[in-house]
Amino acid sequence: METGSPGNPGGGEPAAVAPDWSGLPAGLLRMRRLLLVVWLGLAAVAVGLLLGLLVAPAWAAFALLPLAGIGWGWVLLGRNWRSWRYAERADDLLISRGVLWREETVVPYGRMQLVEVTSGPVERFFGLAGVQLHTAAAATDAAIPGLDPAEAERLRDRLTALGEARSAGL
Repeated sequence: METGSPGNPGGGEPAAVAPDWSGLPAGLLRMRRLLLVVWLGLAAVAVGLLLGLLVAPAWAAFALLPLAGIGWGWVLLGRNWRSWRYAERADDLLISRGVLWREETVVPYGRMQLVEVTSGPVERFFGLAGVQLHTAAAATDAAIPGLDPAEAERLRDRLTALGEARSAGL
């Protein structure tokens, strides 16, 4: 007679359940790309005008460098945005990010000391907010940028409630 469950026919340790990952909203990517185009576009205009007027018109071609930076940055920002994700599990929060060097942070609910929602003027304009998690160990502080403000507040309230429940048991 065999022991175990349908998902674990041999018994022993239960099979690990894959976390339910959530990505960041597209508004964060739009905001970052707009900032890239504005700042490097202004740099291209400034370089082109200054070199064209002060040195020689041929030197204005160096204005193409910031424009090339826009194309390169556009692709990199997309890859970086797709790499960010987070998952709420029973005992901890997972945050994963990174394109070349993947970094996965695990923050146990019982170790959270402060969960705050932040939103600067540009983020507010785009309807975004970030969640900052603080723990006793500074190395495990984590952040989730560019969330919808309602999702950021829901996450803050849930993490705070779970943190209080888990720390009461310590």
